[in-house]
Amino acid sequence: MKRIVFQLGLFQTAADRKPSERVLTKALELLYTADVEYLRQHPDTPGIYEAGVRYQREPIPAEVWKTPPYCIADGYADCEDLACWRAAELLVRHNIDARPAYTFKQIGNLSLYHIVVKHPDGTIEDPSKKLGM
Repeated sequence: MKRIVFQLGLFQTAADRKPSERVLTKALELLYTADVEYLRQHPDTPGIYEAGVRYQREPIPAEVWKTPPYCIADGYADCEDLACWRAAELLVRHNIDARPAYTFKQIGNLSLYHIVVKHPDGTIEDPSKKLGM
């Protein structure tokens, strides 16, 4: 399988938080779209909660965004991988237009982003927590 690597330099300072969040939103949409297309082409892909994949945080500063076959092959994934996969699965298999979304928390000088699934009714699903976070 081929890879595309983006070197973006986001979230460097507090001043670039808002532009970085706009790019993050678009990047999540891109991974979600790739997952939707993959699941449509591979309907035999196991569901996220049946695939044997567990949550595992990537070492800082690495950020590798993976589609379902990479998650399954590795046996682990982090929050953006899992949330985008789950949102795509909800659309493709259950016709639920859920989307990946981020949460933000500031703890001292540390900015923490976490990716979850937002359902059409506004409820939040966190596949990372369900898979071992």
